[in-house]
Amino acid sequence: MESEANGTLDPSCDASDPPYSEELLRSLDLPGRFLFAILTLMTLIAILVFIEEAVYIYKKIPSSKRSIIIWINAAAPVISTTSCIGMWVPRSTMFTDYTAGIFFAIVIHKFLMMMIKDCGGQKVLLRRFENGRFTISTGPCCCCCLCLPRVPITRQTLFWLKLGTFQFAVFRPVLIFLSIVLWTNGNYILNNLSPKGPALWISCFVGALTLCALWAVAIMFRKVRILLKCKNIIPKFALYQFIVILNQLQTTIINIFAAQKVIPCAPPLSSRARGSSQQLLIMEMFLITVISRVVYRRKYHDLEPPECVAEEPGDKEETPKIILNGVVVEDGLPKV
Repeated sequence: MESEANGTLDPSCDASDPPYSEELLRSLDLPGRFLFAILTLMTLIAILVFIEEAVYIYKKIPSSKRSIIIWINAAAPVISTTSCIGMWVPRSTMFTDYTAGIFFAIVIHKFLMMMIKDCGGQKVLLRRFENGRFTISTGPCCCCCLCLPRVPITRQTLFWLKLGTFQFAVFRPVLIFLSIVLWTNGNYILNNLSPKGPALWISCFVGALTLCALWAVAIMFRKVRILLKCKNIIPKFALYQFIVILNQLQTTIINIFAAQKVIPCAPPLSSRARGSSQQLLIMEMFLITVISRVVYRRKYHDLEPPECVAEEPGDKEETPKIILNGVVVEDGLPKV
């Protein structure tokens, strides 16, 4: 009787696939339906907040930075939306997670480009840090390798940093497409992490690409965080890190616990089905969306660092002018 009460005898506890939507909805009690309604409402509010913020960005921010900032702000609402769909349709979890993963891979590259744009562009950044060096002994790859040399800031090193994030935005969609193709043929099984299966090798390859992309962003942030402090780069980077931790690390840890059946079965959801952290992600991404609206809702032309403004292409030094008794004086000499 105790095992039956714990749900161990229920056939759904040993099911390899999540239940259908109809079966899930029929099993919900009143608190469960209320929770689903609240989480769906939070997702809708997050979408509306993002739309309002996108309109503001489109009107107030220069066109050179507009699309990049909109992409970055869209990360949390997109993850919240895909999580809400996965919550209502449990069998779509793989596709919703892959969609969020592809989008976030692009956002990582956009975040690096935003830091370069905020410094005035690549040419201005190279002039600003002409004699500077990148510290590559930083996380998540080489935070313990303090013996690594500091790399000069050149056009080539900037190219490698941009390539470090761009490769992730390109190869992750390709690997996800390959995973779906193998899954349709029955070769790719998410929970089968044996060396003979493709899931383990694809996951390891994606993990390596992710670390390289995050490493490139961390190297750039460590160099420009003081210069771009007036543009709230530190809270922006913190929000970006929270999305990485919650969407990647948290989900992985919960899935591992679910695979080991640490998370108990709750019919019609098996332990593995309950391992999808859709409900947690909806609440977390809702909070990040609201905070992002506060952090990014700034007038960027009022926040240009003096170092970048003085070195913008096309800017010319103007002779200081002083008005004395109605006469314009330049360099201390009255203008005739």
